[in-house]
Amino acid sequence: MRSSRTRRAIVAVASAAAVAAACLITVTPAQAYDPGGLPGSQLYVDPHSTTLGAAQSLSGQERDDAQLLGSIPSATWFTKGTPAEVQSAVRTYVDGATAAGQMPVLVAYNLPFRDCSQYSAGGAADTAAYDAWIDAFAAGIGDRRATVILEPDGLGIIPWNTDINGNLEWCRPVDAQGNPATSPADRYAQLNHAVDALGALAATSVYLDGTHSGWLGVGDISDRLIKAGVERTAGFFLNASNYIQTDRLQKYGTWISDCINLSQNSWWEPAWCASQYYPANPNDFSTWALTDAAYAKAYADTGLTPDPAHQAHFVLDTSRNGQGPWAGPSSPYPGAPAGADPEVWCNPPGRGVGARPTTETGQALIDAYLWIKVPGESDGQCYRGTAGPTDPERGMVDPAAGQWFPEQARELIALAQPPLAPLECHVTWSASGGGQAFVARIGVDPAPSGTWQLRFVWAGGQKALSATHAAVAQTGSAVTISGAGAKPGGAPDVVLSVKGSPDRPWIFWLDGKACTS
Repeated sequence: MRSSRTRRAIVAVASAAAVAAACLITVTPAQAYDPGGLPGSQLYVDPHSTTLGAAQSLSGQERDDAQLLGSIPSATWFTKGTPAEVQSAVRTYVDGATAAGQMPVLVAYNLPFRDCSQYSAGGAADTAAYDAWIDAFAAGIGDRRATVILEPDGLGIIPWNTDINGNLEWCRPVDAQGNPATSPADRYAQLNHAVDALGALAATSVYLDGTHSGWLGVGDISDRLIKAGVERTAGFFLNASNYIQTDRLQKYGTWISDCINLSQNSWWEPAWCASQYYPANPNDFSTWALTDAAYAKAYADTGLTPDPAHQAHFVLDTSRNGQGPWAGPSSPYPGAPAGADPEVWCNPPGRGVGARPTTETGQALIDAYLWIKVPGESDGQCYRGTAGPTDPERGMVDPAAGQWFPEQARELIALAQPPLAPLECHVTWSASGGGQAFVARIGVDPAPSGTWQLRFVWAGGQKALSATHAAVAQTGSAVTISGAGAKPGGAPDVVLSVKGSPDRPWIFWLDGKACTS
């Protein structure tokens, strides 16, 4: 996905008093936004994530890096498949989270013309196919708790869209489904259908695409969110797969929430909303207080007051924003024409992971800091204006979009802000036997003292039968081995008898803390 594409919408703040005098507008009552169970929830660490899957083919530092990142909650993306396939995949994922008592975060990413058919091309063939896919996605969740990040870029990149200032945007697909007359309306119909299908679920929180503060102006994205049905969701998400600093996103998201509130509950219009572009200077964060002041005046002019309980909430993607965005090269790369796009969004060097995922933000409008983009997975093969296939910034061919990128993972960990400590324990696992049963010898280093618990989750339906030097219990696919002390001179040495195929678990937790293995 190319969520960092900069398409600014610079809007002027109209004279609220003059407009109020000229117009008599019926105002609808304030809508209460329901974030469901996300605030205060423990986020799900998927023991079978793509990150931990990547670790299985790695060794040394690269394996440790993948296991470290895989021990931290990240969203799981659903990007393709038939309705039956996505329903099954979603059900399996939510089953695991429900069994763990944790909140799953799912990304639905299958709109027609997603990413305007660029690096993350794909998606459903048309509206009917998308509606069937999203209905199946919802059926896979059912009445269990879930948080859905609905269509990154879905509102930032709309085929044949005209922005709030009347400018035709750059995404102009030319095939039969990319119709200039109908494409924007199709996109809003698709998103509204998804909002209704997912919003009908008993315990699902839905967030729509709010882009980020280096992209759309506040009025433009607020207008799009309203058209997509934001009032029937928990709110919106910001910075998916991007690098914008958290303090800027906090202000940007608050302004969007205020713009929506003013526009839905008074005579105010989204086009009048102040933004990061005016009266603030987008390049000088110290000026953003000017936009804060503009909203204070807008509230005074309309007679409204900010009300977090009745305003759209938001979540932030902090998976790669620890160092902020990359400025790009000082000049075009050899072989690239003057003015070539350096693709600052695409596997930029020198970035770090940001704030750890949490639902305890201390901010009334911010429901969570999430890792929506899976850190360590490539954005795609970046050419930066050259003929490729080598990424001229990195001197290598980048992995395809969504594939594991060990070099980038190392950077993200080394430059994390706040710093990211390595895992402190290591589990050894040696299996013998095969077919329908096997025996695994398990060790832990350093050896724990006192009582301890080692937990893991099977992937293939195995059943733990007994253990030496410890007690073993299994609920569903989750196994807990409990013991006391360590064998003299070394780590606890447990011999586990198992029914099923000799597959190694991908992650272990010792007394609740993840270990390398």
